[in-house]
Formats: sequence, structure tokens, C-alpha cells
Amino acid sequence: MSATFRALVIDKDGDSQNVSFRELQTSDLPDHDVLVEIEYSTLNYKDGLAVSGKGRIARRLPMVGGIDLAGTVVESRSEAWNPGDKIIVNGWGLSETEWGGYSRFQRLKPEWLTRLPAAFTPLQAMAIGTAGYTAALCVDALEDWGRIAPGEGEVLVTGAAGGVGSVAISLLAAKGYVVTAATGRPETHDYLAGLGASGFISREELAAKGGPLQKERWTGGVDAVGSTTLANALAQTVRGGAIAACGLAGGADLPATVLPHILRSVTLIGVDSVMAPQEQRERAWARLARDLDRTKLEAITRVEPMSNIKALADDIIAGNVRGRVVIDVNA
Repeated sequence: MSATFRALVIDKDGDSQNVSFRELQTSDLPDHDVLVEIEYSTLNYKDGLAVSGKGRIARRLPMVGGIDLAGTVVESRSEAWNPGDKIIVNGWGLSETEWGGYSRFQRLKPEWLTRLPAAFTPLQAMAIGTAGYTAALCVDALEDWGRIAPGEGEVLVTGAAGGVGSVAISLLAAKGYVVTAATGRPETHDYLAGLGASGFISREELAAKGGPLQKERWTGGVDAVGSTTLANALAQTVRGGAIAACGLAGGADLPATVLPHILRSVTLIGVDSVMAPQEQRERAWARLARDLDRTKLEAITRVEPMSNIKALADDIIAGNVRGRVVIDVNA
């Protein structure tokens, strides 16, 4: 084990936030029961907000960023985990109230760890990351609602070229759903069609102010955008349909009315990936292992060194990141 190692630390600098790489020792880490050597982390929209300072994500400083990690248990005071176990962690307050994955080593609570599915390498698991795992939670939620069926009607995916959208399209298409992708970048249509999208709608059309009840179109949907986009999606959902909402890339507001809900029985399903119980996590990862096409996963993934994280954070906030970015924490 290295005497020192590099981590990305978010700290306070007067009234502003400072983000820098620091050399740490394992004695600097939180006193949790499991020490993990990390191979890869990810870049999610929340990571972009945390690193860029454009969102108040880190609520306790200093904070090691990174809401995801994959690695190997090195030391454990928990009977549930042994040295050599391959694990992944998504959410649980990492990068917000708990030190996260932008580090070579991290100490973690045993209940935060999920066993790495045998179907995936650590790199593949982080290519999926919180974004893909959240997409799987959304698809599970829609199917549990029970009003959608493969081949019947259109299922909407907003923020389609992003991490959640890309994986959601792939998972839904693999089950036979007819998927319409909402994107503001026409140049991504070929990419999205390759994932399984059957049709497209412009981001601008869904982001424009619309009526409280609109022409019924979507039997279901996965929304990572929020704001007017989600309001329009709900207003366009067919009677008895549902939208699973998991993000706010377009804003945290919801300028909508109750009319779709009380006149068409439309359901808004909130999906929280951060504090989801372990059984939901394991089910989502089982779906990913079963249904996610590895070729498509590779097509939406690129690996970047942690040294580039600040520029990458600005890119994802600006909407310039397509698919999934894996962060090599040792580069």
C-alpha cells in the first residue's frame, strides 16, 4: 500500500470553493470499517456540479469528490466483507456528506458496499455507474407500475444522450419497448438509434411552455431533466401511464398542474438512487447484468484520467458529454 496517494479534495477558500489534488495517507480517511483500493470512479451530472462549484453538493468540507467507485477490499473490520472482495458503491451521500471515489483509497461503511456482479469488470461497472444504475431503477419502477408493455405505445426518454438516458434506451429497447429519445443534439441521432431508439423529439419542443393537458402520446417515460420538460411529459402521457423522474438537469422546478393526475390517472414516480435499499440496488444491477448489451455499453463509454476532472466537470454541466465517462483515479 502506498504511503501517500492522490485524491481530489473540495474545500473552502474564503467565501468560495476550492478544488485541488492533495496527497493523503490512509490515516486521513474516515474511520469506517472497510478500506477499499479504488480502480475507477465516474463522472455524473452531480459530480460536475460538485467539482465545478455550480451546485451546493458538498455539504461537509473538506470533501473528497466522486459519487461512485469500484475496487477491491484491502482491510475489513466487518464480517460481511473480506480482503480481495470486488465491490461497487453508488450514492449513500458520497461527495455530499461522505468522502467519495476520487481517490486511490477510501474507507467506507460495510452497508454501502454492493458486490460486483460477476458479469462486469470494475471498468464496466463504472461505465454504468450511478447513471446506469439509476436508469435500471427507473425501468424497474415503470414495470412495477404495470401499465407499460413491450411493443405497445411509445416510451419517452429525456436527456437521451446523457448517462441515464443512454442506458435507459438500451435497457428498454432490449425488452422490446418502442423508445422515443428526446435530445437537443441532432448529431446524436445515429448514436441513439444504435442504442435502440426508434424515434426522436427535440429537447426544445419539450422545454417550451405547454398546456396542462396535451395530446396523449407516452405510455411511460424516464426523465432526467425535470422542470418544463417533465411538466410537458406528464401532460402528454396517456391515461394510466407513468413517468419515472430521477434528475433535474433542466431545473428543480415543476411548472405543472394536477390535471394529468386527476383527469388521466397519470402517475409521477420519484426515483432516488442515493439512499435506495440494498434489495433495490441488487435487483437493478441484476437487470443490468441480464439486459445491458456489452457492445452498446462500450459504444457509450470513454475512460479519462482523474487529472482531467475539472475540465470534464465543466463539459458535463454545459451538456457537452455524450454517454458515460469513466474516471481512472490512478491517472
